[in-house]
Amino acid sequence: MPLKTVQDLLSKHRLVEEMVNRQAMPRHDLVENMVQKQHLVELRLLFARLESSEIAEILDGLSPEDLFLVWGQIDENRVDAILDDVSDATRDTLASRSSYLGSACVVNAFELAQGRLTQITIESVEDLEGIKPIWVDLVGATKADRRKIGQYFGLELPDPEDLTDIESSARFYVEENDEIHLHSDFLLDREGDSRNVPVAFILFHEILFSVRAEELPVFRLQRLRARIQAGYVSDGMGMLLDLYAADVEYSADSLEEIYSSLGKVGKQVLNKAMSDEDAARILAGIAEEEDLNGRIRRNVLDTRRALTFLIRRKLLSADQLEDAQQILRDIESLDGHTAFLFDKINFLMDATVGFININQNRVIYRLTVLSVIFMPLNVIAGIGGMSEFSMMTKDIPWPLSYTIFTVGLVIVAWVTFVILRIFEKRGTQRGRLN
Repeated sequence: MPLKTVQDLLSKHRLVEEMVNRQAMPRHDLVENMVQKQHLVELRLLFARLESSEIAEILDGLSPEDLFLVWGQIDENRVDAILDDVSDATRDTLASRSSYLGSACVVNAFELAQGRLTQITIESVEDLEGIKPIWVDLVGATKADRRKIGQYFGLELPDPEDLTDIESSARFYVEENDEIHLHSDFLLDREGDSRNVPVAFILFHEILFSVRAEELPVFRLQRLRARIQAGYVSDGMGMLLDLYAADVEYSADSLEEIYSSLGKVGKQVLNKAMSDEDAARILAGIAEEEDLNGRIRRNVLDTRRALTFLIRRKLLSADQLEDAQQILRDIESLDGHTAFLFDKINFLMDATVGFININQNRVIYRLTVLSVIFMPLNVIAGIGGMSEFSMMTKDIPWPLSYTIFTVGLVIVAWVTFVILRIFEKRGTQRGRLN
């Protein structure tokens, strides 16, 4: 049984540790360190072979002293999965000992000071004591980090990645304890890697909590503005509306960049000549802009749904209601731009594909000309290969007869080519007259 094995290893560890501590010997610290490493390595190897549920059962059966010793030997990549399986008592015991957040987690708390936001970096739960934030921002937080912050404020912070597959109508709701939950997508416009990043918002006791997996330009911009401009925000709801407004502004900036990029593409498409390589590169660029335009449209649609939810539930003050309606008007203006860009993108793609078809038609035309030129030659060559030709030229030396025959083939090919050129020029002139 794994629990029995772990308990035996811990008993041996303590027994040997006590024996080493009692005896005086040279290089005592080195011997003690080697003994400790031996048993800890055995624990790590054992846990590496076990499932997360089995490790959780082991942790639930250990005393608090053994629990902390064993917990330090678990791989950090498996911590979240194991914490989901352990009992509430074990989870609370672990949380009581370690209040520090993970190294990959960035938590910033913002409180008002003389009308401006003051940013405080949070490295442990104790850093939250003595401050009254209106915004707590978590970036790259694990489940354990979210649980520690949530327990301090008395709420449960969700993982935004777990909320991307549910219906939009279920992403905006109010809990019985007056927690306001909104789960929105924010645009990340990065060259070659544009995407929508999910962000979870919770408004609780006039504090805005935001949880996301990575840093976003909109949040950096808002932090800068709120720190510099006095009276920029006054509470968590105001901060939320400003984040949505900044997201719409960021989307508008991305649309302007699409306009600029498509303008450059349009100049290339309208050139008289375009190689297949140029066309392939242009199509790739157009496809990237089309994808970004679609993400912007989805992003502003999601923002509209969030603002409509806040208005419909009557969660805004009079001033905040006016701000929300102004943001909705800005979104309406962006809808026309995204629709126009879709049409422009389709036109450029059709034009580029048209150039590709023209290039292919040129190749097919050359092949057609060659086939027409060689068609009479094939007939004549077939006749020349018959026995009647040898009988007709039996009195003429064969080098001379076949030389004359070859010259005749060349003359016929040239005459056929000249006739084709005449017909081509007449067709071109008629096209110009029409």
